[in-house]
Amino acid sequence: MTTVRTTYLGDLRTEAIHLQSQSKIITDAPVDNQGKGEAFSPTDLLAASLTSCMLTIMGIAAQAHEISLGKIEAATTKIMQSNPRKIAEIQVVLNFADNVNYSDHDQSILQKAAETCPVYLSLHPDIKKTLTFNWPS
Repeated sequence: MTTVRTTYLGDLRTEAIHLQSQSKIITDAPVDNQGKGEAFSPTDLLAASLTSCMLTIMGIAAQAHEISLGKIEAATTKIMQSNPRKIAEIQVVLNFADNVNYSDHDQSILQKAAETCPVYLSLHPDIKKTLTFNWPS
């Protein structure tokens, strides 16, 4: 069963529709690759997918281990290389809520969950994944 239907709209733009929910995502080529950069690029989505997947799997692990997760804000940076043009590195900085106490055991569970999410495991090993976990002090 098809998951996403994607249409090329012209001018280096696509529209992807998630068939189950009818949610839509528009992509544009980035400015440094002949595009307008008016929306996520496909490689931006890949980087964002990693972060969203990590947070989702951490949420599942938190529920399973009765860990109060609290609010997490993440900053994702995608670093491109040329020849061939591809993602060289994805940096993810996870900032955990200051009002939650995470034991060393909780931190270990959540970090392992992040590093074993399906997107993390699906990325080519040549893509460097740099994760920073900023736990509250």
